[in-house]
Amino acid sequence: MPTLTTTQSPSAIALKEEFVDKVNSRTAHIGVIGLGYVGLPLALLFTEQGFPVTGFDVDRSKIDMLTSSRSYICRIPEADIALATSHGFQATADFERISSMDAVIICVPTPLTEYREPDLSFITQTVRSVVPYLKPGQLIVLESTTYPGTTAEIVVPLVEEGNGSELRVSRNEEQGGNVVFVAFSPEREDPGNNTVARSDIPKIVGGMDRYASEIAAELYGSIFRRTIPVSSTGVAEMTKLLENIYRCVNIALVNELKLLCLRMGIDIWEVIAAASTKPFGFQPFYPGPGLGGHCIPIDPFYLSWKAKEFDFATRFIELAGEINMAMPYHMVEFIAEALNARSKALKGARVMVLGVSYKKDIDDLRESPAITIIETLQKSGAVVGYNDPYFPRIGKGRKYDLQLECVPLQDIGQYDCVVILTDHSSYDYAQIVQDAQLIVDTRNATRGLSSTKIVRC
Repeated sequence: MPTLTTTQSPSAIALKEEFVDKVNSRTAHIGVIGLGYVGLPLALLFTEQGFPVTGFDVDRSKIDMLTSSRSYICRIPEADIALATSHGFQATADFERISSMDAVIICVPTPLTEYREPDLSFITQTVRSVVPYLKPGQLIVLESTTYPGTTAEIVVPLVEEGNGSELRVSRNEEQGGNVVFVAFSPEREDPGNNTVARSDIPKIVGGMDRYASEIAAELYGSIFRRTIPVSSTGVAEMTKLLENIYRCVNIALVNELKLLCLRMGIDIWEVIAAASTKPFGFQPFYPGPGLGGHCIPIDPFYLSWKAKEFDFATRFIELAGEINMAMPYHMVEFIAEALNARSKALKGARVMVLGVSYKKDIDDLRESPAITIIETLQKSGAVVGYNDPYFPRIGKGRKYDLQLECVPLQDIGQYDCVVILTDHSSYDYAQIVQDAQLIVDTRNATRGLSSTKIVRC
């Protein structure tokens, strides 16, 4: 720990040291707000390490399920929730209990509006709900992916202006002990990845001041093997965007190359496999029907929106986002061409979609390109069915209202075309090829299988 100078506030120092002592003794009470794909695994990780943990969510159905030791996320076994509950984990919608927390970690969604602008309503509503119950010495951490400046420009003012007291955010300056500490630590969840333990993923931490950075690093260091302190919340926020925009740009590149290779009669999958033999200077990325998930399709637009404040056009990043967003429509065109080659019009055709989650082997529909493809097929006059082992039904979401029931795989032969959008490991692709009339494979899931029924794109 760095040497403290005489200009630093003893009261703030005392609060910091008290917090660190609680972390080291595992007596710090941890509150996690937002019990979704990010918040619930984080809450369970803290519970595993012996901390008293309370999960907060406005969705009472989630609270009821967790209280009954039931899981609503496929990769989290109910046994894990039951074990956490036996160790004291609780879930609640009562935000008054924030006052008994030592750390408050916010893991709420940050989607885009219909105009592709940041929707921070979940963050602002959450902070406003928390502020009346804050007390000196608490640590507030934002984990939601957002643009650089959100913590300093949105969260901090809401904390200081909305609590109705003299409570301030610690800023490395002379101040009394009536302070809270604020930091940003980007989530790095990788749904479906079973090869890297969550605790092995290095944790980025950036505080509003040195005190906040130090205690946040202590907190996360208790559950992650390595923490990476950075100089500010803005650096931490930009780090998360860089990680995801890096993937977005490279996926856009390979998606565009796929479209070119289709016209040239070249197998893009074979090209990628050949290029991957180079032991340096190349990392493989793979094309698909479009991007999904809570970060990669969204982050480029978060940064490009913020960049306008600085009179800066992020042309390269925006182009990558636009290429990826256009892919579902290219896939519909390709489906129409595949049907047309067999003297069948898209209008009136029966099309089965295999896999609707945005990624294999997970139960997550957020920003899934399958939704756009299904809607576009329906608007074109196709009769669409789907199969996905993780979704017995698709109802109403923020941007869609499909009201579809999962179709049994045994019905594949009744459809004019089967479109593989998500390559779940549970599918028997050899059997699917045998039963289908026509297959449009957007994921190279049928590699190694030879049939005139298969059209890869």
